[in-house]
Amino acid sequence: MGDISLIMIALAGIFLLLFLVIRTKLHAFVALLLVSLIVGVAAGMPLSGVIDSMESGMGGTLGFVAVVVGLGAMFGKMLEVSGGAERLAQTMIAKFGEDKAQWALGVTGFLVAIPVFFDVGFIILVPIVYGLAKKTGKSLLYYGIPLLAGLAVTHSYIPPTPGPIAVADLIGADLGWVILFGAIAGLPAMIIAGPIFGKYIANKIHVDIPDYMQIEETEHQQELPSFAMIASLIFIPLVLILANTLTGVILEEGNAIRSFFTFLGHPFVALTIATLLTFYFLGVKRGYKKQDVQDIATKALEPAGIIILVTGAGGVFKQVLIDSGVGDVLGEMMVSSALPPVLLAFLISTVVRVAQGSATVAMVTAAGLISPLIETMGITGPSLGLIVISIAAGATIFSHVNDSGFWLVNRYFGLDVKDTLKSWTVMETLIALVGFAVVFVLSLFIG
Repeated sequence: MGDISLIMIALAGIFLLLFLVIRTKLHAFVALLLVSLIVGVAAGMPLSGVIDSMESGMGGTLGFVAVVVGLGAMFGKMLEVSGGAERLAQTMIAKFGEDKAQWALGVTGFLVAIPVFFDVGFIILVPIVYGLAKKTGKSLLYYGIPLLAGLAVTHSYIPPTPGPIAVADLIGADLGWVILFGAIAGLPAMIIAGPIFGKYIANKIHVDIPDYMQIEETEHQQELPSFAMIASLIFIPLVLILANTLTGVILEEGNAIRSFFTFLGHPFVALTIATLLTFYFLGVKRGYKKQDVQDIATKALEPAGIIILVTGAGGVFKQVLIDSGVGDVLGEMMVSSALPPVLLAFLISTVVRVAQGSATVAMVTAAGLISPLIETMGITGPSLGLIVISIAAGATIFSHVNDSGFWLVNRYFGLDVKDTLKSWTVMETLIALVGFAVVFVLSLFIG
């Protein structure tokens, strides 16, 4: 089959995927599987070959993603249930002082969204935003936007959140580089889109607490865990994963210390350690029965299951593109486009994000499309970490009416659609553009 035909099949497949997700509201998991089947058959693969590709794509992706996302979800759920997120917020506001509460909320959001899902972190912490707004008479956006920016940045840029983990696995990037570049790109993005933009937009749009969101003046049922413990639990897996990456760069192959950290800093081991520590210190040690801890962990896997399956289906799509030969043609076409891979990755992710709304689907689709280019160009090491963040940045941009996050903020802050676009959408776009700008500049020096 000619190159032009294969490219037409790939483009038709992407349009069909967008049509199924947007117009027919077919679940992304089913839509990705269906499009993978159709692309494989249309590209002339033997029928049994299509099934084999689907199986190896799903298995290859889930072998890594299911373990990491599952452990990460349990870890985050224990943090949420124990009041750890509230403790972080309270300590930060006490440390920074109420006049700098914006910065405190930005940093809190940044830390909380590493283990806790974005929407969960927001719902837990929004009463603190209401309380501060009520006390000071300022617009909800003055405090709300920095919190949202902190949450959104780490949700997109820093593992073990599912998005960057899925992309890193699909393109073969080392998680240590992803964490490092995610933090380097994420901090300036959080500062500009959070406290700085939050202050500006709060002067333009004054929002009071919506009537249907009454503040419950109730303290946590039990004493909150200590700040030091919560911060330690969040940093343990990150530090172990980074230590693995850095010893891999500094020390020779076969070195005993390197081998030790390669094992200890593998995401499976690092997250298993962190999850067991949260079960003990935030569960058993704080008076939860063993059965309670088990129930909390089981509950955590419900939202994780959807993300794991969608990511697996993204792996299927990637594998079918590669095995059918479509990937090679796409890869060669991208190589000849003269655009840097980091920019291409960002643009593909942006288009899919704006068209269909889901950041996860945008990340997974972009990673599937860009992976043949990575193989063709032989991109490795830190450069892959940069591509992960550029895909994550594209998948964050211009959140509008087709994104669930848009409506979550709209409802909790009592905004109309126009004001949600002016505040939340601009904030998300700033995160994307600042994050991408940092990664693009880094890519000029790393490569």
